[in-house]
Amino acid sequence: MSKLHIKKGDIVFVNAGEDKGKTGRVLQVLVKDNRAIVEGINVVSKHTKPNAKNPQGGIEKKEAPIHLSNLNVVDPKSGKATRIGRKLNEKGALVRYSKKSGEEIK
Repeated sequence: MSKLHIKKGDIVFVNAGEDKGKTGRVLQVLVKDNRAIVEGINVVSKHTKPNAKNPQGGIEKKEAPIHLSNLNVVDPKSGKATRIGRKLNEKGALVRYSKKSGEEIK
């Protein structure tokens, strides 16, 4: 399986789908499904029946997973979508960097 270019906490740009053009923070990465849950992106309505935990029931809004191919990491320097590369830094550790600006991504 290939390495994922997106990690939890990254700011990402949505490049396809209903929320195209929006940005958000990655809350969770679902490695097996190649999907991520992004804050404020792909929000769906979940209808819940009344139960002991939620006696009222009703409609609940929540983020649904979005495929990683529809996301790009935002360049920390320019604030635009960029591709990700990996290189060794001065200490010999493998780090992610922005292909646009060459800036290291934390």
